[in-house]
Amino acid sequence: MCKTTKIKNRWISALLLIFSLLAVSACAPKPDWKAKNDQLIKEKNLPVRIRKDIPKSNIVSNLEAGVVTSINKLPVTDIAPGVKARLYWGKGTLVAWLTLEPRAEIPQETLPGERLMFVMKGSIEQLIKGARVEMKALGREEPDGTHGRTPRNDFVYLEKAAQNSLRAGEQGADILEVYSPPRLDYLKKAGAAKLPTKVPEGDFPLSPTVEPSQVYDLSDIQFTELVPGAHSRLVSGRGAQLSFLRMDPGTNFAHHVHPEEQLMIVLRGAIDEIILDGVTRMEKGDVLLLPADMVHGGAIGDLGCDVLDVFWPSRTDYDDKRVKQLQAFHDVIPEDAKVELLADGAKQGPGLVFTEGPKWLNGKLYLSSMYFDAKWNGNPKKSALVEMDSDGTYRYISHGLMQTNGTMPLANGNLAVCDMFGHRVIEMTTKGQIVKTLANAYAGKPIDGPNDLVTDARGGIYFTDPQFTPDVKKHQPGRAVYYIPAKGGLIQVIGFNEFAMPNGILLSPDGKTLFVNNTYDNESFWNVDSDKDNWVWAYDANEDGTVKNGRKFARLFLTPEVLDRKGRSSAADGMTIDENGGLYVATYIGLQVFNAKGDFLGIINTPTYPVSCCFGGDDMKTLFIVSYDKVYKIRTNVRGLQYGPQ
Repeated sequence: MCKTTKIKNRWISALLLIFSLLAVSACAPKPDWKAKNDQLIKEKNLPVRIRKDIPKSNIVSNLEAGVVTSINKLPVTDIAPGVKARLYWGKGTLVAWLTLEPRAEIPQETLPGERLMFVMKGSIEQLIKGARVEMKALGREEPDGTHGRTPRNDFVYLEKAAQNSLRAGEQGADILEVYSPPRLDYLKKAGAAKLPTKVPEGDFPLSPTVEPSQVYDLSDIQFTELVPGAHSRLVSGRGAQLSFLRMDPGTNFAHHVHPEEQLMIVLRGAIDEIILDGVTRMEKGDVLLLPADMVHGGAIGDLGCDVLDVFWPSRTDYDDKRVKQLQAFHDVIPEDAKVELLADGAKQGPGLVFTEGPKWLNGKLYLSSMYFDAKWNGNPKKSALVEMDSDGTYRYISHGLMQTNGTMPLANGNLAVCDMFGHRVIEMTTKGQIVKTLANAYAGKPIDGPNDLVTDARGGIYFTDPQFTPDVKKHQPGRAVYYIPAKGGLIQVIGFNEFAMPNGILLSPDGKTLFVNNTYDNESFWNVDSDKDNWVWAYDANEDGTVKNGRKFARLFLTPEVLDRKGRSSAADGMTIDENGGLYVATYIGLQVFNAKGDFLGIINTPTYPVSCCFGGDDMKTLFIVSYDKVYKIRTNVRGLQYGPQ
């Protein structure tokens, strides 16, 4: 046979092999769920996105597609001495929940891919750029009269080829790691079979949402609304996107598909997860693999639900929403603005104990040091009205005379002050001298506990009375909102127990809308339930001070602890407002920010629960936040509404 004929035959053989492989590929059976999936997409006319940038991967997940299982049923994998993990993975990401014994270490290594690591419990020392950096997790404290720590979960993003090592603290640690692509050495330790020698990384359009080698607190990552009632803290690397998703009771995700693979675990509550044409209840610790383009959805019950979704690659539609939401927040709070500690009443000055009612007047910040003990017992002899300079130095202008709460500048330069345990609203000079009593009785009986107040352009004053006083027997039939006309007297504008606990109160910049929030509701420890729940309500304010047309304005977030007991307490307290009508509400979950339409913009996170807030500073663009024995400040892009002498 001549050389030319041999070459020709080799080409024919090669072509036959290629055609054979193509035929096998074309005839390869689709996954069992694919036919039903295609049918549902057609029946429900679901929009399908196409991505051409997702590489093929030979990684086989240890989860069965579309089948719910518990993470506790997955085997425990030894990562290092004293370090054990539960692992699950898909084609593009590996999720590792690690438990580290006290002082256990992961030896120094060069990362084979990008890594996002979150401290979920305890503390660690993480190697970052050659130095060990302490990272920790702190749980949310049940608030009392002296303590109210907000949660903290430190995390860091390390890029491929970064040096990694960590050591657990004295109490050990639980951490969450997400790798993209999956770590082959971890998969081998977990017993995965038929592993490739290399996994594709992909070249995706989105940049990481956080800087590499920089420690963040997850609570500082702003929520993005994905669908009504579902908000997520989105954190992305180059390949993996983590969605820490919280869903309100009654939230629904309709049937939908997306080309990104999704690994899901329930962190709290429960969800009726729609998978193809079936529904499976998922509860805490349940995990699920949703391959690309699998039809799914979900319905949330009355406890709400928190989940962690890991997408590969990052969803561009989610990132578009993130960018839009973040821009709206940064229109109000600059991107580089940080919460600063202005005064620490535990360490400086005569002392601050449960700060409340801040207002700016003539270059000074006025506030109450109310005083409560851990069991919410007040003591007027330990309560003070405080004058604070812009540098944080402060002094008492009144001490031991009354249990002060909300304050409000008056047009004459004095302050209206709620003497909560004294059952009155008074006028006081900035030197601490009582000028007169503005209100102390309704229908011939003492008012109970005036809490917060706001003045209108006519010289009238609205105030809330949530009856938060030590008196066993109350004077009035229930909680209410009142109005003091400029000419004197007192009228009730919101009836008894229409709110379970009316607290913060504000007027819109044009004075036509009154806002009232609700602190507690649907609670076993509170003797009133209402339909006001976790909302700021709006009312039309009439010329005579009366109000009408009550309606929901802004929905406030609830913490997991409240949702778990089916409560509706946001712990909404003091509020303030800017010249554009934007609302700022102190709550359990942080200082929540809304625009003039009641749309949620974001949350300002503080180390302890914010109690109240106000605008001040020479340009009225500094937001002051009072919290237990601390006073914080943060710069804004907007001017706050000016009260008092103009």
